[in-house]
Amino acid sequence: MLTAIPATLMRGGTSKGLYFNKSALPADEGLRDRVLLAAMGSPDIRQIDGVGGAHPLTSKVAVISPSERDDADVDYLFLQVVVDKSEVSDSQNCGNILAGVGPWAIDHGLVDCAGETTPVRIHMVNTASIAVAHVPTPNGAVEYEGDARIYGVPGTASPIPIDFIDVAGASCGALFPTGKPRDTIDDVDVTCIDNGMPVVLLRASDFGVTGAESPEALELNTNLKQRVEAIRLKAGPMMRLGDVTGKTVPKMTLISPPAHDGVISTRSFIPHRVHEAIGVLGAVSVAAACLAPGSVADGIAAVKTNASGVQRLDIEHPSGFFTVEIDVQIDAGALSIKRSALMRTARPLMRGEILIPSTLWSGR
Repeated sequence: MLTAIPATLMRGGTSKGLYFNKSALPADEGLRDRVLLAAMGSPDIRQIDGVGGAHPLTSKVAVISPSERDDADVDYLFLQVVVDKSEVSDSQNCGNILAGVGPWAIDHGLVDCAGETTPVRIHMVNTASIAVAHVPTPNGAVEYEGDARIYGVPGTASPIPIDFIDVAGASCGALFPTGKPRDTIDDVDVTCIDNGMPVVLLRASDFGVTGAESPEALELNTNLKQRVEAIRLKAGPMMRLGDVTGKTVPKMTLISPPAHDGVISTRSFIPHRVHEAIGVLGAVSVAAACLAPGSVADGIAAVKTNASGVQRLDIEHPSGFFTVEIDVQIDAGALSIKRSALMRTARPLMRGEILIPSTLWSGR
């Protein structure tokens, strides 16, 4: 016998994963995680006995429910199912999977349509912060088809603008969790920042690479990966994240001068594979660092670091660029974030039931 669990396989931004109503999963978190490992087919590098895509970007889960907060419509818990380990992590948000939460909530009756565009206030449970997704609903239903294009996804879809209300320091307690925009770890200058995603920025040139290498080339550079991981393990406690040996944060981002009219070029370790693009909230954190006087991006990023107000920054990555709109305040050389925003797309790929062995969980 197999246990059938209602689920939606959905693309959110440049990621893909399973979306569940919280009520469809076991209440016990340990059992829930074992169910999700079985659903994705982990641990197995091919995830051949599940629906995972054998990559961190395609082994993700959104757990959605009516919000317990008065200022939100739905609660969204993001879970990263590790491909080759029996491990499920809730240590971070995912802004790409977030893009599908508003549409999913409307499709499943958790939020009513409100005209041409329906704002969905989403409580991101991982960091207790709020995002507002502006979902196109022109005919009383979610419109997934449109002409918006994002790098890393073929074709076009309907745009979903997302505002991040209070994400600065959401995971680490402060925009600059070490108290300053630049630190030195293992004789390498770094910027530790959290504008929705804990990120450590490092200059590619400090590691003997240009920053223009392909993700595949960087993953084959064993010495580089070892040095980056050593810095990550030391940065974790400095960023108030504790021992990050088994965690997916902080992300590690190599930066270099822009090559294609953007403001900066990036290569992101997430944390052990190299992203084919860049994570949504990773890009938001990098954008903030680009505007911070004294950060490692200062002097590399093609942007003024002492300008307050709204700025649109094109963050270059291996698949193209990611545009972040950010409203900042510079006061006596210190950066504060008033608002961050961006545009994503999403669409359901399959609706139905995910099947797992009943010996693992017999359901209700």
